[in-house]
Parts: sequence; structure tokens; C-alpha cells
Amino acid sequence: MKRILSFCFLIALITGTVFILSSSKYYTNEGRIFGTSYHIKYAGTKDLGADIEAELRRVNQSMSMFDEGSTLSRFNNNRPFPQDAMFTEVLHLSQQIAEETHGAFDITVAPLVNIWGFGFKNKSNVTPQVIDSILTFVGYEKLQIKGSTFTKQDPRLAIDMGAVAKGYGVDRIARLLESKGCKNYMVEIGGEVFVKGENPEGKRWSLGINKPVDDSTHTANEIQTVLHITNRGIATSGNYRNFYYKGGKKYAHTIDPKTGYPVEHSLLSATVIAPTCAQADAYATSFMVMGLEAARQFVGQHKDLQTYLIYADSQGQLRTWMSAGMSKYIQP
Repeated sequence: MKRILSFCFLIALITGTVFILSSSKYYTNEGRIFGTSYHIKYAGTKDLGADIEAELRRVNQSMSMFDEGSTLSRFNNNRPFPQDAMFTEVLHLSQQIAEETHGAFDITVAPLVNIWGFGFKNKSNVTPQVIDSILTFVGYEKLQIKGSTFTKQDPRLAIDMGAVAKGYGVDRIARLLESKGCKNYMVEIGGEVFVKGENPEGKRWSLGINKPVDDSTHTANEIQTVLHITNRGIATSGNYRNFYYKGGKKYAHTIDPKTGYPVEHSLLSATVIAPTCAQADAYATSFMVMGLEAARQFVGQHKDLQTYLIYADSQGQLRTWMSAGMSKYIQP
């Protein structure tokens, strides 16, 4: 009798599994968040659009620079804020990467980003004296963290999570999809991506790296190369879309936290593959601050990261460099 019951249970299990697989299909959800667009494709048994939108709103409420009621805005304005697990998680990650990169990645750069016109306030007249003044309260070491308690050395210290929030938002949606039983999906927010499993054709996901052509309108999409990838986070940082000209000089949005000025070097874009999208997002920004040689050295010491760098040579021609493990993602 037990053998018959076991056999019946096995048949029921197989039948249920076949039914679930046969009823699973790919869904696509699209919209706007964090001032940019998102595109999410996943295999599942139902549309999760409402859950996805709710989770993205929670991330935005935590670390938006433009919402005065967000946790980040309250922190910057020295106002009380409730316990926020998302904010705490990203703050810890940001400080960890700041230490690893010796300050190339630094979320306390917000006052400098603002004064140069790339933040949540209008740009001001920039002078060396103003920069020097701001640098007195910029620096990740001026922000102490103990658990969920954060202490500023100077009340004027303010943070900008723009270089990690999109990647973290991608990771949050990936976690949501996993909790709903999804094993094959692609989450993209403003160009930052995490992919898992297979695409609808049963292959690794294909993602393009844009050629870094000056494009403040965000309409040029010439592809430099294509990655075939799964189970990783991918992010690209570059100065070819967010910049302005003043007095005939180009000012890029990547600010060096140590000098207080926009970076000026040959590195045009950095694409990073990492275990999470938040990591990829933050390291890509770090490399744009470091420049070509320092980024290459850093990647050589961190085997969990793979990188594709595009830079200009002495004649202004585009050149590329990639880490040793990157080639496996570029092969057809």
C-alpha cells in the first residue's frame, strides 16, 4: 500500500511540475523610475507588474535625491528618519567600496556634484576657493557607521547614491523575482542590468555595450560589442551622455572626490561585470574616477570583477582593454 501511495505521489508531483512549466511564459514590464526607464523580462506563471512597481517605489522612497521625504533627503538635511534597511544596506556597501578604492568611489561627493550642476541643486559659480571650502566636509572617512547608526563629522556632509541606487534597484527586483519562483529573467534600469538563467530562446542573455560617442540627447545607440551572459550584474559608466560645455570646455559628470573637479583623462567608458548589479554600478563609477591604468591594476587584484574599458589613444582614436575573464562573455 505504501508503495502504491508513493507511486501516486510521484505521478502527482510530475504532473504538477509539467503543468507549472507548461503554464509558465515570459512577461515584460516597462516604466519609469529614478528619472529613467526600466525594462524587465521574466518567465513566470503570472504578471508581477504591480509587485515590481511597488518595490521600485520603496527603493525610490529610500534613496531619492529629489524627494524631500526620502530617507536620503532627511539624512542630508539632518532631519530624523525611520529605520530603513535598504538605506542601511546601500550605505554599508558604499563605504566598503570607498575603502577598497581609496576614495575613488565616495557617496559624500554630493555637494561637489551639485555645485558642478549634475546633482539635485542648480550649479553655482565654481572657483578654487569654493572647491577648497567644500572639500573640508567631503570624504567617506567623515561619515561613521555603526550598525544602523550614522554619524557625520560635519552637518554639511551630504550623500549622493546616484552611482549605486539604480544597480541596487535592479538587485531588489531580482530578489523579488526569485522570491516569486522566477529563475529566468532580465532586469534593466537605466542601462544597469542583472540577468539570470536563460532568455526566451533558451540561450544566455545578450547585452550590448554602447560606443562612447558624445550624446547628451541619449539617442545614439551604436554598439561597440555584445556580451552573452547570465547570473551576473552588469553596469556601464561613461562621460559621453551626461556633460555640458561652458566657455568652450567640456565638463563631465564624473567628479573626482579628492580634487573636487570633473575628471579629465582618456577613459571614456567602463563596463563592469560583478556578482551584483549594485557592485557593478559602484565599481564602474570608481573606474571612471581612477582612469585607465589605475582601473586596470585594480581589476587585476579583484578576480570577482570583469571589465571592458574604452579609451582614447594619443591620436584620439577609440581603443579597448578587457580583463582576462571578459573574453568568455564576448564569444558568440
